[in-house]
Amino acid sequence: MILFFDAEVFLADWLFVILDPEKHKKYVFINDAKKLASFYEEHKDYIWIGYNSHHYDQYILKGILCGFNPYDISNYIISEKKPGWQYSSLFKDIQLNEFDIMTTTHGLKELEGFMGNDIRESSVSFSIDRKLTDEELEEVVKYCTHDVEQTMEIFLHRKEEFETHVALLNAFKLPLKYISKTKAQLAAIILNAKKTNRDDEFDLEIPDNLRINKYIEVLEWYKNSSNHNYDKFLEIDISGVPHVFAWGGLHGAIEKYVGEGIILNVDVVSFYPTLMIEYGFLSRNVVDSNLYKQIYEERIKLKAENNPLHKPYKIVLNSTYGSMKHKYNNLYDPRQANNVCVVGQLLLLDLIEKLEPHWMLIQSNTDGLIGEIKRISDLDKIKEICREWEERTHMKLEFETFKKIYQKDVNNYILIHEDGSFKSKGAYVKTLNEIDNDLPIVNTALKEYFINKTPVEETINNCKDLLMFQKVVKLTYKYSHALYGDKPLKEKTLRVFASKNEDDKGVFKVKPNGRVEKIANTPEKCFILNDSVIGKRVPRRLDKEWYINLAKKRIEDFVGKVD
Repeated sequence: MILFFDAEVFLADWLFVILDPEKHKKYVFINDAKKLASFYEEHKDYIWIGYNSHHYDQYILKGILCGFNPYDISNYIISEKKPGWQYSSLFKDIQLNEFDIMTTTHGLKELEGFMGNDIRESSVSFSIDRKLTDEELEEVVKYCTHDVEQTMEIFLHRKEEFETHVALLNAFKLPLKYISKTKAQLAAIILNAKKTNRDDEFDLEIPDNLRINKYIEVLEWYKNSSNHNYDKFLEIDISGVPHVFAWGGLHGAIEKYVGEGIILNVDVVSFYPTLMIEYGFLSRNVVDSNLYKQIYEERIKLKAENNPLHKPYKIVLNSTYGSMKHKYNNLYDPRQANNVCVVGQLLLLDLIEKLEPHWMLIQSNTDGLIGEIKRISDLDKIKEICREWEERTHMKLEFETFKKIYQKDVNNYILIHEDGSFKSKGAYVKTLNEIDNDLPIVNTALKEYFINKTPVEETINNCKDLLMFQKVVKLTYKYSHALYGDKPLKEKTLRVFASKNEDDKGVFKVKPNGRVEKIANTPEKCFILNDSVIGKRVPRRLDKEWYINLAKKRIEDFVGKVD
């Protein structure tokens, strides 16, 4: 049983809109703490789902139930930028099975914009210093209801996130009240971690099975105590590729590289969890380290059976490393986290060194390598070297071959199979979806160009769907408002389109001190459509040439100058 909820708070008024999808009912509470409390008592065993509710709405609700002024709590969280749980110790005694569907830094309006939905905002300002009129309250309820409905739509897109979280509780027999905890917090609970303070952060353990002969400088750099500082890093050429080794991982890549032939992607399977098990690098705060290994083995078994229950086990395994770096988590053990990261880099360097004579390295990053092979016969030798490395290091490798690669840098590339299917990374060529849908026509044009050699002009000029051309921008809290030309706008989230109309303006953002800045990556001339654009066709004023030029610029970022 679930509810979706949202709160709006003004100086002299507050309201909640709550939707029950099972009963198809809407509940609105305006300045009536008794009715809200009665509703809460009847539904406190439900799961309450919101957007950014973990940081805001739940504390407004708990504050009202405690008899506090919700405006004071809102001001504490928004203006003073303090965490809501610090406002009162009474909050921890109020049962609320709250689940926040906000899993990225994008605001609700941004996601609404990506979906093509109406992102217009209420004209009722939160700075009003009086009670709202009946008409103003009616308008706020309307827009709040819209936001709750949009939260429900986003929930449907992220339903697997919720279901996996519930499966995690069920798999490890945890109470429903833990639904609001983060995956990292749950990992610490499941592993029964007991926090311990230590002072050995940089006491690295280099394994005896490491075999680095050529690039010994990297190993010595980590051993040197003068480099035991998270701001330090080592820049060095490895296999002819510029690399950076640091305390958070390694990366190296040939920038603006285009390759065709036999492109081999070599990935280490479950790299960090395996390092924790095979080398004893699990957080020392875990009372029984065998428990982590049991979870790992159970996950492998369930995955082999195609049982979806393997997913909650994967969450525990993958959340543990990050938790060891988080000082407020019971798994916090920075020495072990450093061991995982550094030894992982050194073992990967070990493999790079052994493969160097047999291929051309294109990139290396955290848990994988990409290289180019001249002859198919070289593949057997490479796999033989990899088998020796696997046996010696107790790791497991996976191989995947591609026909082409277009690489901007280590974090932006597209690998293409013979049949046109692809694997990609980076903002320019990633796979988009309904809630991650910014400049989709440019993304499509790049992929069509790389995969099928389709000119960007063809892809862009043939598209008639206006939504494909949207650029969604959002002002952060550092800016007071946006401008269209010199006209102030009430919205802080805008959906803009490039315009060829000479009378159209650009969009800008204004700091509290009055300083005006152009909103990055927006056209010099644009028009704004903040109502729904679903199903709308491209108007004559749309400047397709702007999108064509942007697509060409992004292609140049990958391959250099385009004719």
